[in-house]
Amino acid sequence: MTLRPSRFPGSGTLIEETRIEGEAKGRAEDILRILDLRAIDIPEAARERITGCTDLELLGTWFDRALTATSAEELFAAEA
Repeated sequence: MTLRPSRFPGSGTLIEETRIEGEAKGRAEDILRILDLRAIDIPEAARERITGCTDLELLGTWFDRALTATSAEELFAAEA
């Protein structure tokens, strides 16, 4: 019996890359919105780092940190 990895249409293609980029863009916008609503200053370098990131797991970490951070720099602090 031969096992084949399951693949959905668009997996590993431009369609999949576009979906991930779109999801990353949405998460980045959410992070920036949270910081803005909390009246936390977002330096241009931090804004570019957030919007340029396509790592969904890292964006998730930054999102969680945005809920309690007192500065944009706290988003990027190394895990303790």
